[in-house]
Amino acid sequence: MTSLRMPPGADPARPGPDRPLTVWVDGEPVTGTAGQTIAGVLLGAGRRAWRTTRGGAAPRGVFCGIGVCFDCLVEVNGLRDVRACLRRAHDGDVVVRQVS
Repeated sequence: MTSLRMPPGADPARPGPDRPLTVWVDGEPVTGTAGQTIAGVLLGAGRRAWRTTRGGAAPRGVFCGIGVCFDCLVEVNGLRDVRACLRRAHDGDVVVRQVS
């Protein structure tokens, strides 16, 4: 079996130009790129934790990254219990840390 080489210009998965976006996290602007999840924007900004546990205030962020666990929960535009690893970021989103 031989591999098929596709010319770079014909690759349908080729990314287009970046479209920047800004989300507001606890009142601070955080920049990202269209198509990223909220977790991706937060991780790209160097934020590793954005939620704390109820008993003991242990920090939480992305654990599984595929929506199976609930460690990455945030409030987005007033809606609680949003999994940051599944929700795509939109320009102007308001994200608030959540204590669960």
